[in-house]
Amino acid sequence: MKNLKYIYFSLGILAFTACNDPEDVDLEPEVMAEALVELNAGSADFSTYVSLGNSLTAGFTDNALFQAGQANSFPNLLSTKFSLVGGGSFSQPLMNDNIGGLLAGGAQIEGFNPRLVFGGAGPVDLADVVGEVTPTTDIVLNNPSGPFNNMGVPGAKSFHLLAPGYGNIANLSAQLANPYFVRMTGATPDARVLELAMAQSPTFFSLWIGNNDVLGYALSGGDGTNPITDQSTFDLAIGTIVTTLTSGGAKGVMANIPYVTSIPHFTTVPHDPINPEENDFAAQVPTLNTVYGALNQVYNAMGETDRVVVFSDSLNNAVVIKDEALVDISAQITGAFNANPAFPVFVTQLGLPEAAAPLVATLLGTTYGQTRPATENDLLVLSSSSIIGKVNEESFAALSAANLPAAVAGQFSVEGITLPLADKWVLTPEEQDEIKIATDQFNATIASAASGAGLAFVDANQLLQDLAQGGVTDGDFTLTANLVTGGGFSLDGVHLTARGYALIANEFMKAIDVTYQSNFEASGSLFNIGNFPTNYSPALQ
Repeated sequence: MKNLKYIYFSLGILAFTACNDPEDVDLEPEVMAEALVELNAGSADFSTYVSLGNSLTAGFTDNALFQAGQANSFPNLLSTKFSLVGGGSFSQPLMNDNIGGLLAGGAQIEGFNPRLVFGGAGPVDLADVVGEVTPTTDIVLNNPSGPFNNMGVPGAKSFHLLAPGYGNIANLSAQLANPYFVRMTGATPDARVLELAMAQSPTFFSLWIGNNDVLGYALSGGDGTNPITDQSTFDLAIGTIVTTLTSGGAKGVMANIPYVTSIPHFTTVPHDPINPEENDFAAQVPTLNTVYGALNQVYNAMGETDRVVVFSDSLNNAVVIKDEALVDISAQITGAFNANPAFPVFVTQLGLPEAAAPLVATLLGTTYGQTRPATENDLLVLSSSSIIGKVNEESFAALSAANLPAAVAGQFSVEGITLPLADKWVLTPEEQDEIKIATDQFNATIASAASGAGLAFVDANQLLQDLAQGGVTDGDFTLTANLVTGGGFSLDGVHLTARGYALIANEFMKAIDVTYQSNFEASGSLFNIGNFPTNYSPALQ
């Protein structure tokens, strides 16, 4: 690979043409269309409505929480309809701007960034379009005053609704607190989410929780840094929450957990994104195949044919991934190369002296002992699109420290091509099975809790599967799960658009009709989802 330059591919994985131009959002509640019959609440009492959940309840969209998104949160939308049949006021812990992101004493909180916007070809940071932006929501300086009817806390798992100190800023450094909940606890920093909800004596509630109990694991590629909640903890949390919420006679509605395969964060980046026509990749194929050819001989000799890598100069190429479910054959690879008298000659083709052969043999063994080409059964997380084909700086530094020339260090550090994608970028079939099994078990718990308490139930899992499998039509509009163009999912590929949240609000009202004999649907009181934007203008700040 001595003639191969540092490879820095701009793969164009997310090259989209949006079907909707950016839209400014009308923050005023939609005026109800003329009713077909008189609207009534049935047996539900909406006088004090409280919503509990995570980011999907808070109105999180485009990878951030901001005022316009909160105005279109499904609980806030529901509250405008509930107000027509005796519902009271509905308060939310509003952010200070439409930028998104959080500060603590003027400093940006890592990982809590401004929102994404459509950049013409795909999702980009707001700053890439409008220039430098600074969030104004500061959890030390300007938290709002409660109580809040919307108790949706982005990032919360089921058991977090019961955790004391989850909103105490003193617990942030130990990662035992959530900055969004810090904004909501006020003078009672150790109060629980459920405690603050119950303090309002709710007559009606919505509960959509549990997504993060599996989603955290999925978003981290199943690398173990954010494990799936154990079943007993989840069961105890859901049971406690529902029992407590209904203890005063409150009625409510619950929703279950969608499969991760239904959301574009895991279905947008293909397993074979490397286009040989881009960035002169086709010219590099012979050299890459020479290097992998040496490895392929070892794979074939060991009967590990699924690990063989051959790049094409005419077809799209799969990325190379690390699969921890594979038997680690690092030692066998290194041993085979060290035992091969021709290997030192191969090493000289890399521009290295023959004396470097043991080092290169160890490098190849360590790097490719658990690797294979990705297949269509693997799911690449959306964020992988930003690193595929780029030089991994940590790998480059490590190889340089091992006395490899800079050119060689760079050539062996190209993400997904010469450096296998790490576990955090890919959900393998085994990891997907773990997630599905847990989701099914959690959903059984949720359905049982809803049924046992006589609550309305929304099958959000089926709804989002329908979005992914052809789309869902509501009125004159059909939403799909395609990123950017589908209208249902926001630019982060996980959370919904305002139009998507309006669809969810309609589904909640339909479920309430079934259980409590209200008539939101029959009275023509559902939302026209076409009145809600699918994206927000970068100028909205």
